[in-house]
Amino acid sequence: MYIPTPAEIRAKRIMLGLRQADVASRAGVSQSMVARIESGTVDPRVSTLKKIIQVLKVAEHPAITASQVMHAPVHAVTPDDSITTAVEIMGREDVSQLPVILDGVPIGCISESAIVNTVEQVGLTRAHARKVKDFMESSFPTVPPDVGIETVVHLLQQHHAVLVLDGGKVRGVITKHDLIALIA
Repeated sequence: MYIPTPAEIRAKRIMLGLRQADVASRAGVSQSMVARIESGTVDPRVSTLKKIIQVLKVAEHPAITASQVMHAPVHAVTPDDSITTAVEIMGREDVSQLPVILDGVPIGCISESAIVNTVEQVGLTRAHARKVKDFMESSFPTVPPDVGIETVVHLLQQHHAVLVLDGGKVRGVITKHDLIALIA
């Protein structure tokens, strides 16, 4: 492990626009400890130095936010749309579920499995006449645009998609596929 000099730690902190107090609070050490490390008057524990280096690395590479990963426009249906409309949008956009949005606000979702269940329950010919609201499922969770990607990852472990809301309106959507694309 490369161990930076006190001068290098100070220079990096200043370059990132951080105060000693900022680094200290994020690393869980006192501001006076950061000052003494930067001045070279103390030989810190390796664990303390690692915490400070980690804080500087994180500050250098800011966290990814939902707004940076989301895609827009969001393809959606309304509760009064027909199941046929939902199927057409899913096919055209190559998606397996759609949010159900009313006046810009998410109120549920419709998925391929819900549509298949509809066909099984009422038959293919009668399914055409059904509305999305008849077989709507719970809405996708929502997050603000500035939420960290870690929160989105956690939500996607339990849900198919996460909607990004700004000003009370849906602005974007994040799916598991979007996260996988980050790796590439």
